[in-house]
Amino acid sequence: MNEDVYIPMVLFGSMTVIFVAWQYYRFRSRLETQHTFRLALEKGSELSPEFIKQLGEPARNKDHDLRRGLVALAFALGFATLGAAIPDPEATPVTLGVAAFPFFIGIAFIIMHRFGNKNES
Repeated sequence: MNEDVYIPMVLFGSMTVIFVAWQYYRFRSRLETQHTFRLALEKGSELSPEFIKQLGEPARNKDHDLRRGLVALAFALGFATLGAAIPDPEATPVTLGVAAFPFFIGIAFIIMHRFGNKNES
């Protein structure tokens, strides 16, 4: 196999591993929460709505979309800077094209923050 293929394979493979691990641990956390509910019900405890809300999903910060948008913009800026720093003239348009994805996702998150529901906690 050509050595030039290994770098993109490792890059996308590592991103896949990180995403799968994040999903797995999120799944395990929800499974443990359900186990806690089941155990409390089996012991005869009464579950109040406050208790269920406390054990459920954590409350999202009202600036959650803004933070995600800024992180995506920073990632795009870093990728664009990487493209500008590489001396190969063919690499710059490619890295700018890749940087466009997190850039527009970041813009979308910032727009969602600006025009989204302000009643969230």
